[in-house]
This record gives sequence, structure tokens and C-alpha cells, in this order.
Amino acid sequence: MLNLVINARDAMPDGGVVTLATSLLTVTEPGTDDDALAPGDYVCIEVRDSGTGIPERLLDKVLEPFFTTKPQGQGTGLGLSMVYGFARQSNGRLTLASDASGTRVCVYLPTAEQRREPQRSDPVEFVQGAGQTILLVEDDDAVRLVNQEALEALGYRVWSAAEGKAALRALDQIPHLDLLVTDVGLPGLNGRQLAEVIQQLRPRLPVLFLTGYAEGALSRSSFLGGNMELMTKPFTLDQLAAQVAAMLAGSANRAVVPS
Repeated sequence: MLNLVINARDAMPDGGVVTLATSLLTVTEPGTDDDALAPGDYVCIEVRDSGTGIPERLLDKVLEPFFTTKPQGQGTGLGLSMVYGFARQSNGRLTLASDASGTRVCVYLPTAEQRREPQRSDPVEFVQGAGQTILLVEDDDAVRLVNQEALEALGYRVWSAAEGKAALRALDQIPHLDLLVTDVGLPGLNGRQLAEVIQQLRPRLPVLFLTGYAEGALSRSSFLGGNMELMTKPFTLDQLAAQVAAMLAGSANRAVVPS
């Protein structure tokens, strides 16, 4: 919702009206195309703005990751693609209509069939670190603080930065780096671009991307390069601990030094 409302606000540089509405939809017959909703009950969350609209030639592109109509440095092109991916992962869909009078985005999500009892889980044994150094890059202050505290509690040394340029400045002060953990959607350099720059400076450095993309919104084969892995938010602390430990173990025999 935040991504959709921010997009609506930015589409109205001279002011306007943002309308949020919800409704129920029942689908009784299966559709004929791949994007059709399966039969069932859905909640429709609609966000409309009275802004400038999206040119028709761009309507097929605005859902692509990293595509943005905003000036450089003022948008990552992640908002709509994240909402689209979330809707698809939830067995829903997103529709988009736009003209000179504004834009209308509808997110359809299946209703819950019943309240489930919470699952009981066995106690988790976290994989502890051994003082390895991690560079953590995350532009959300709260998320960055939580992840930093979690990694430090696991026994790692953590340097943190809010965006790409700050991360590169921090890199100059880190004599030995074992792992880069970065969000994908960063202001300025996105996480993928930052990883490429840092891997040029620290060859073979393992990189772990943390992303709000729903699974499937990014093509792993085309997005990930060498020594790169991807975790989709939200994830649990034990999942993060296990992934970090596995990547560090895989690179234990490789020396990562400044070029």
C-alpha cells in the first residue's frame, strides 16, 4: 500500500486526489489467459490518483524490476514490481489502467478460508559465526538495525551503510571482508550494481541479497552472478543465520583481498 500511495503522490506534482477503496469479488468460472484469477473469493484493494497518467507505450514496462519513469536518483523502479510480485505469490493478480485523468491500480488477493491454529515449532539452534566481517547495506533504518543486531548476536563483526556510496566509503576502511549482505532496492546504486562494483574491488566476495520481491518476481538465473545468493523477505532469524553460515563456509578456502 505504501508503494502504491507513494507512486500516486509522485504522479500528482501539482496536487490532486488519491482514493483508496476495497471491494469483494467472486470468480465463478476459470479464465482463459495465464493472468486470470482462479475461481474463488477475492478482496480487491484499489488505489486511484488524479495525476498525469502513464503513457500507453510504457504500460507494459512499468511492472518490470528497476524500470522507472522518475529522474535518476529519485526512484528505484521497485515499487510496482514488488506489489505485482506479492500479488502473484499470493495467488492473486494486479491490474493497471491509466490515461490522462490518472491511474488506477487494483490488487486482488484471495480471502482466507478459515482461521488456522498457530503451528508449534521446535526450538531453533542458531549457527554461530566466528568473528567474520560482514558489510550490511540497507536503506531502512529499522530493518538495518534489526539485521545488524541479529548478525552481531550470532558472532559476526558488522559494518553497516544506508546506501551504495556510504558502503563504498566503508569498504575503504575494511581490510578484510568476508560477506556483503545488501538489500536490492537502494537509492542511487541498487544492490545488484553495488555488488558488481564491490566484487571488482574484492574478487570472489560472496554476496547475499535481501529483497522484498516476491519469489518469482526476479529471475534468479538472470539476476544472480558468481558467488551470489538471494533471500526473499520476510525470513526468520534462523533462516538468515543458516544462509550466512552456508555462504561463509563455501568461501572459507578462498582468500578475499583488495585488488
